Amino acid sequence: MSPREVGLTLKHRDPKARRRPPAGDEPEITLRPATPRDENFLFALFASTRAAEMATTGWPAAQQEVFLRSQFNARRRHYAQVFAGAEPAIVQRGGEAIGTLMVQRAADEIRVVDLALRAEHRGRGIGRRLLGALQDEARATHRPLRLQVLKADRAAQLYARLGFAPTGENGLYLKMEWRAD
Repeated sequence: MSPREVGLTLKHRDPKARRRPPAGDEPEITLRPATPRDENFLFALFASTRAAEMATTGWPAAQQEVFLRSQFNARRRHYAQVFAGAEPAIVQRGGEAIGTLMVQRAADEIRVVDLALRAEHRGRGIGRRLLGALQDEARATHRPLRLQVLKADRAAQLYARLGFAPTGENGLYLKMEWRAD
């Protein structure tokens, strides 16, 4: 399936990004719609984003899994209710699933509902590239790009570097927005 099927074209090149030496064998980053076959991958990815938190609980692995499954399912239900029409996409690098991106497109905004990458793929410019493509779309369609992030998440620093500005708080979360103007 092509990136177009999930509504994002990955042609963005951030002029401020550090230039890396050309790598002819660098795998391509693509998106495809998530399918039921991706369920285990999506759960494992979700669990990996909560690993530090789980390490502090002292719970046995089985109890952690039960808790994480309930959180994963609750989050999925919440997203379906609050972010109608947003469908998860699988981020692939060279055909290998490395993350997820969920975007809701409304008449008045583009909202990043979820963006997560496997730990070994973080800090490699992939999130910057995905967000850059969404910024290109937001600019072309004259809509703001919005998201929220845990205040303690390192990703908040990336969003700030990409020009996202805080617009408010929601408990543990920081609301952020990017506008082209």
